[in-house]
Amino acid sequence: MSPETWIAFLATASVMLLIPGPTILLVIGQSLGGGRRAALPLVAGVAAGDLVAMSLSLAGLGALLATSAALFTALKWLGAAYLVYLGVRLWRAPVAAGGPLPLTAGAAWRQAFIVTALNPKSIAFFVAFVPQFLDPARPFPPQAAILVASFVTLAAANALFYALLAGRLSGAVRRPGLRRALNRAGGGMLVGAGLATAALRRAG
Repeated sequence: MSPETWIAFLATASVMLLIPGPTILLVIGQSLGGGRRAALPLVAGVAAGDLVAMSLSLAGLGALLATSAALFTALKWLGAAYLVYLGVRLWRAPVAAGGPLPLTAGAAWRQAFIVTALNPKSIAFFVAFVPQFLDPARPFPPQAAILVASFVTLAAANALFYALLAGRLSGAVRRPGLRRALNRAGGGMLVGAGLATAALRRAG
């Protein structure tokens, strides 16, 4: 892979990542409720989920998802149901005056990982997107490793930006009424992301 091809991949991936999807809506929603303390575990979960999803897509799962309606539908409904579940939990979460809603590091990581890794559209997209930047005349594993590492790094930086931004807003709010409104805004975003995921249609 030439340096020019790698730069083109970085630019294209960056543009794609700037458009918020279910993962970023999860990060925003949980950061609004959990504050900046949830940022790093959420970002780590996003990075791990993208690593798994992109690696599986390059290993052939993306092609299988593109041809198997049953598998695509199963993953779609699993991801959608989990997003709605998280949204309802955040909406109904109790509010403590004077501080953000506690969210353990393990829970934040797990939620971000599951939502990112279970996004069937991302896996199918990776299998169509990444090969365009591979040089068939060069060995596949080193090129794939570079592209996976580059995308995961960009995705983590993007998630960190949104998490810190939402966490800053959450930390500035102390009154229980406003805190509850933030939780419900975040919960509503997660439910909306779940419904949008459920409405996904398989390409082709």
